Amino acid sequence: MPAHVTAVYPFLTESKLTESVTARLAELCAELPALDVTFASLGRFPGVLYLAPQPAEGLRAVTASIAAEWPETPPYGGRFDHVVPHLTIAQGVCDDVMNDVERDVSGRLPVRARLREARLYVFDGMRWQSRARLPFQAP
Repeated sequence: MPAHVTAVYPFLTESKLTESVTARLAELCAELPALDVTFASLGRFPGVLYLAPQPAEGLRAVTASIAAEWPETPPYGGRFDHVVPHLTIAQGVCDDVMNDVERDVSGRLPVRARLREARLYVFDGMRWQSRARLPFQAP
């Protein structure tokens, strides 16, 4: 899986990812503009080190539009009241490694990016595969 900011996980099962679902995802994303974000700070969840995108509102809008269309797939299974957009850079490593990664990456910030599309990924049992590119097309 390439570097990414998750919009909605888990999403629909493979059997429910029809052409009409993919088409509707494409329509939703086409209504959104490209997002200019800066990753200037790091954050942590238990066992996770991440880059925090700013501004985060556009990424929250992507998540909200998908979750509104498919309410049966709340982000992170509905476990959290507030979704924090983030780009995971280390997960499941010991604290010493996490601290080393944090020191190394913090000296390389900020990183600026223009996010021009979302992607639909599916897990094939071995690895994540890109199923669809979903461009942001609003002015």
